[in-house]
Amino acid sequence: MEMNSKRATAVNWDDLPAVITGFLSAHQAREADAAVGAFAADAVVTDEGRSHRGTAEIRNWLVNGGSEYTYTTEFVDAHRVGAGRFDVAQHLEGDFPGGAADLRYRFVLAGNLITRLTIEP
Repeated sequence: MEMNSKRATAVNWDDLPAVITGFLSAHQAREADAAVGAFAADAVVTDEGRSHRGTAEIRNWLVNGGSEYTYTTEFVDAHRVGAGRFDVAQHLEGDFPGGAADLRYRFVLAGNLITRLTIEP
């Protein structure tokens, strides 16, 4: 009988790969150039059920997504869920509908670049 080897391991902010902390910091600061630099050329970001493929679409998402709102983000926790896979929980508060949201950022990495990011509640 084989045991499930996909066990999540808690990690703190300082133990996350630099590409993830760099992206999250740049995204929070709305620095699209720095944020898009974290992605592979063929990366896919899925947010609010819509997928953005390649750095041009990801840049558009970074510049325009949520731009009508102001908000702050706070790191809640993170887990390594497999080789090159990390889930990061962020708490957002701002002037968007509902005023607060807890989101999971699910990263897949290849080397020092993000190849997939899924953002969901």
